[in-house]
Amino acid sequence: MNKESRELATYKLFKTSKKFSLKWSSYFQVYEKIFSKYRKKKIKFVEIGVANGGSLLMWKKFFGKNAEIIGIDLNPDTKKMEKYGFKIYIGSQIDPVFWKDFFKKEGKIDLILDDGGHKNLQQISTVHYCLPHIKDGGKIIIEDTVTNYLKKEFNNPSKYSFINFCNLIIEMIHRRSGLLHKKLNIYSRKIYSINFFESIVVFSINSKKCFKSKEIYSKAKKEWEVDYRHHDYFTETKKLINKKYNFLNKINIIRKLLRKLFYRSALINFYEKQKIKKLFKYIKN
Repeated sequence: MNKESRELATYKLFKTSKKFSLKWSSYFQVYEKIFSKYRKKKIKFVEIGVANGGSLLMWKKFFGKNAEIIGIDLNPDTKKMEKYGFKIYIGSQIDPVFWKDFFKKEGKIDLILDDGGHKNLQQISTVHYCLPHIKDGGKIIIEDTVTNYLKKEFNNPSKYSFINFCNLIIEMIHRRSGLLHKKLNIYSRKIYSINFFESIVVFSINSKKCFKSKEIYSKAKKEWEVDYRHHDYFTETKKLINKKYNFLNKINIIRKLLRKLFYRSALINFYEKQKIKKLFKYIKN
């Protein structure tokens, strides 16, 4: 853990909490980044996974007296934390009936932090059932996403892991592009962005920013714009053809064949794929 992290407010409050808690050392810099703007604000903060209650006490001091801190856990013993002024709900994060009852009582929430069971269904359920009930400007934070890469107990990597669920949501977000003529759903209409950190995924919720994107132009006149995206390949060959056989470009069918060969061909696609494979291999190693 670096020196800067030890100076962070969340870390100091964590270390001095009256109740036991377990966190990973990299989390505190993320907490400061995503939670600082909510300090001293009138918010509702929900943490899934109460355990001994140490982190609830940390959040209470961090956010301040205007924040309402709520805990959710499967263990009935965690109700003991209510003597410190917290609301504690006993229920399962994968149970839609529990969530329906919870939001009926609590209404809209600003922040939900999932430090629960860390299994695929549990993490996915938190996002799915909580999303409709997060205020604009709020967040859903899923902790310990490293479990998506652990075989023992968590049966990952898996086609149906939480991280692959996030990949689906990335596609949903891109549906807002005017280039994709696809129907928007609650994910594309509510989730403005996703941030990935080591073992933490943060969903930023803001329906006002989730509009269908359209192509727009500045008022300036087009001058020297040329599409050069395919000019990386076979440059010397193209120069040679243009120099010695430039007259061929005057023949329409030949010009089209040359463009198909050097700009939009299966050969270029194959060449690009091999280059990408090398980069992927390098990253994995």
